[in-house]
Amino acid sequence: RSSWLLLAPLLTPPVPVITAPPCSLCPEGAHRFQWIRNLVPEFGISSSHVKVLSSPAEFYELLKVQIKTAKQRVVMASLYLGTGLLEQELVDCLEETLEKSLQAKGSSNLKVSILLDYTRGSRGRKNSRTMLIPLLQRFPEQVRVSLFHTPNLRGLLRLLIPERFNETIGLQHIKVYLFDDNVILSGANLSDLYFTNRQDRYVLLQDSPEIADFFTELVDAIGDVSLQLQRDDTVQMMEGMVHPYQGDKVAYCEIANRRVMEVINSARTRQELLHAKTFHSSQQGSSLLSQQGSRASGGLKTEPDTWIYPLIQMKPFGIQIDEMVTETLLTEAERDARIYLSTGYFNLTQAYMDLILGTRAEYRILLASPEVNGFFGAKGVAGAIPAAYVYIEHQFYSEVCYLHQQERVQLQEYSRAGWTFHAKGLWLYLAGSDLPCLTLIGSPNFGYRSVHRDLEAQVAIVTENKALQQQLHQEQEQLYLCSGVVSSSTFEQPNRYVKLWVKLVTPLIKNFF
Repeated sequence: RSSWLLLAPLLTPPVPVITAPPCSLCPEGAHRFQWIRNLVPEFGISSSHVKVLSSPAEFYELLKVQIKTAKQRVVMASLYLGTGLLEQELVDCLEETLEKSLQAKGSSNLKVSILLDYTRGSRGRKNSRTMLIPLLQRFPEQVRVSLFHTPNLRGLLRLLIPERFNETIGLQHIKVYLFDDNVILSGANLSDLYFTNRQDRYVLLQDSPEIADFFTELVDAIGDVSLQLQRDDTVQMMEGMVHPYQGDKVAYCEIANRRVMEVINSARTRQELLHAKTFHSSQQGSSLLSQQGSRASGGLKTEPDTWIYPLIQMKPFGIQIDEMVTETLLTEAERDARIYLSTGYFNLTQAYMDLILGTRAEYRILLASPEVNGFFGAKGVAGAIPAAYVYIEHQFYSEVCYLHQQERVQLQEYSRAGWTFHAKGLWLYLAGSDLPCLTLIGSPNFGYRSVHRDLEAQVAIVTENKALQQQLHQEQEQLYLCSGVVSSSTFEQPNRYVKLWVKLVTPLIKNFF
């Protein structure tokens, strides 16, 4: 039976329906994943434009360099902007670049658009908003700051839930940083920890105008349905836009769905036309060259060897593309294929767990040990969250053992003194291959929140280029080198003791973290 039947409940009207199972389309190598373009735009690029970064420091330095050299646009989407010295240096870089742009032309061509989450960005007296207001005051025509507020936090709930806890209802969780035609995809936020000792993943796509245009339009679309930060630290909606928590919820979500799907579908149509035009030109070129008996390529563009597919997940708006693609990748993974799956917060959805336990591929799942969990040592109730993750991990491991799947499904815990762990994504190795031909990188954690509550985006990078495959393989190896394999003795260690109240409460609250 086709695995696509499993996805039937997920299909929503705005999402195009795939009409054929993936493996029947292009069964060889990297091309077997071209079915994804039935859902989202496909961007074909040269692998030489892709660079995999490995450290927070490298990520931070790249952000500063890219801001300083930007001429046309800076677009940054993140959960929040921190309030420390490193974050202030980023804001100073933006101010300096905007100032130079103004002086050079008299009127600046440079536009800066920043998208953050409202609740996380408003936390505390000094927050993301107060960090950015000076830019808004100094460059009102060039700078836009949008604060997304989930439509699910409204009414009495909004009044009663205190700060920090209100973030459990839903967030803007997308992380994308683009500068002119260069795009950085990551799971990292704009905060000092992510610039120093919080391990994440980062991929730079250089000179990729179509991809940069897509993510600019996506951030603009979400920005249009978000609260706009004003120079006096107030917020207001764009004229004529339904309010996310004061207006009609159904009407707001329908408008948001329409705006985001317009971006996805128009980009998909553009890329299909471009692909058809390129294919037609290359066919004509081949014919002409064969007639001339020449091997010279003339002005023909080099064939892409790498394909980028943006995967969007916004369940509050009825958009479930990332979920569909991820479930299908897990479903279709063949026997002897290997999937390396990483998450900073191990709290997989039931659907993902069932697919991992019920399919044929080998799995190596990387997760945070309690000491490198971002909540380790937190005050109050949040301090118990690492123990809750231990409990969830133990339950999953027990299920693996019960099904005698320990050889096929292996858990590995990341551990590194003085560091925390936030890397998420997936590397897919086809049967018989020592190198991955596909990776997923972006904001989703594969948990309930990522699928149901938050706004998420990642990209599938598919490549047949050995050098890029090697880069991705080294990235995976470097992360997994800092890990140890989980066994039954892991949960007998004193630091894995889970209090009874945590065990009782975890099933009730696991969908909120």
